[in-house]
Amino acid sequence: PLPPLPPRGGTENASDRFDDSNSMSPDEVRRVREAQKRYIPTSLRPSMRIETAAPDHIPPNAPSSALATPEVLVTTLPNGLRVASQETYGQVCTVGVLSDCGSRLEVPGANSGVVHLMELLSFNSTENHPEPLGLTRRVDDAGGATFASGGREQMLWCVDVLRPNAEAAVETLSETVARPLLREGEVEDAKRVVEFQSADLLPEVRLGEGLQVGGYGPIDGAVQQLGKPHFCPLEALEYLNADVVRSFRDEHLLVPSEMVVAGAGIDHDELVDLANRYFGDIPSKPKPDRVVPSTYTGGEYRLEVKTIEGFTRVALAFEVGGWHSPDLVPTCVLQTLLGGGNSFSAGGPGKGMYSRLYREVLNRYHWAESAEAFTSFHGESGLFGISGSSAPERSRDLVRVMAAHLGRLANEHVSDEELERARNMLKCNVLTQLESRLVLFEDIGRQILTYGKREDSESMCRKIDSVTKEDIRKIAERAVAGLGA
Repeated sequence: PLPPLPPRGGTENASDRFDDSNSMSPDEVRRVREAQKRYIPTSLRPSMRIETAAPDHIPPNAPSSALATPEVLVTTLPNGLRVASQETYGQVCTVGVLSDCGSRLEVPGANSGVVHLMELLSFNSTENHPEPLGLTRRVDDAGGATFASGGREQMLWCVDVLRPNAEAAVETLSETVARPLLREGEVEDAKRVVEFQSADLLPEVRLGEGLQVGGYGPIDGAVQQLGKPHFCPLEALEYLNADVVRSFRDEHLLVPSEMVVAGAGIDHDELVDLANRYFGDIPSKPKPDRVVPSTYTGGEYRLEVKTIEGFTRVALAFEVGGWHSPDLVPTCVLQTLLGGGNSFSAGGPGKGMYSRLYREVLNRYHWAESAEAFTSFHGESGLFGISGSSAPERSRDLVRVMAAHLGRLANEHVSDEELERARNMLKCNVLTQLESRLVLFEDIGRQILTYGKREDSESMCRKIDSVTKEDIRKIAERAVAGLGA
């Protein structure tokens, strides 16, 4: 412990040790400061010394005009795995793995919900880190964060770390993706988490599940791939175990030609070297023919559950094109044009409060608690529609209003003002989202998996600007004319 400072000569006030009353004379202040320099060390330890030059891992501190324009670079490893990255010239990087493996590949009655379970089992014990929470602590010690997500068509794992720790991040990814232990106790813990999540599942999430089940109903008694629930059904927990998870992983997950190692904020050559070191040993496999295209059937889905506020949620949807459709961008513009949200929201035009559903539904009908346009895209098909909520006795009126707005889109051109606002809002949303390093990483990885390339922002903005009023009307006309609501 440091020795106490010498007392102030003659005028020391024991109850005012910090001189809050400002009673010290200039000489006393000077004397105390000199004493502090002798008693309190102010020099830095050698390990904390400020160097005259920046470490090698820190990008150059130069104006943007002196740096190369960031672009997405893609390299394919000998085993077929693709590596894609874009530099951001920041001190933090995001690296991750994406795979064309989703819940659409599950078999009802055999492994339903296994992708949901795999998401919850991410970053647990592995062959080289068998201790519980070993990988999580490793990332915590590196000052990073982990994230895992499963969907109907793809799975994603990522780690966000400082640039010097990129190798530790890639090793962590290789451990959780390629070498998990999948202990029975961990699987049972994940199943308990599924039970808790099911009890707290938001009504809007249940509505989205119902849209898939109703839109892609069974054909000749066979459940279609896009018509399966994504979240693990409680009745499926009894037959899910570690062996089921291993079998699904072995069959569908580790296919290098359908995997991408992506990064944002990391040098491409460095990422290629790390990917080759930690993922290059995954054996090549022929690309499996496992996706069976789903056919849109239309239909109805109802679920009766109690909600906290007592509202009824309703969605009315029609089929549109999928990820490869030329109508993809016009459909996104249409969704932005309709906009919508909740009856209580703060913000101005930038929050979408000038969108059509805000102006002509939420501001017109007091009983409408929410009204919002949505899209759901897949490889071969997609859904577009309007969802909303109201008191149960008003649900019939809500459906009538939704149908009237969708029919109006098919019969009338939108105004020039609405179209221009929607295009500008969509461009703003896309560009601001891509300012996030995590979003940039995910966008790179998912586009490489889906299209085999990544479309730049300039090209996307040109497509948005080229959308016309007639494009909007034709999309709505084709959707409504199909009568497959």
